[in-house]
Amino acid sequence: MLENLAPKPLDPPLTKAADSALKVFASTFLTVFLAELGDKTQVTTLLMSAQSQNPGVVFLGAALALVLTSLLGVLLGQFIGSRLSPVLLQRAAGVSLVGIALSLAWELIHVG
Repeated sequence: MLENLAPKPLDPPLTKAADSALKVFASTFLTVFLAELGDKTQVTTLLMSAQSQNPGVVFLGAALALVLTSLLGVLLGQFIGSRLSPVLLQRAAGVSLVGIALSLAWELIHVG
């Protein structure tokens, strides 16, 4: 009879796998959201919405395009990730980003 009065245990904390998945989700969402916010495709979407006077259709088209390009990135990333080591992928990504930065700096210096 007294066992009914005992406090019930709290819900267990997130498992390590769930916690890790949540961190990956949050990191991915924030990175893509911030990257897309000022992207030229968002400016284009804004202009298309203003010109078409049909924002719902523009939203559906833009959303579907973003979903499909994200799916392509995930599938390609999974394919490459299963064939190359994580260290090599990190180095390749780093070299690619440095190359893009140098290219943008070169363009800024010579065009500006």
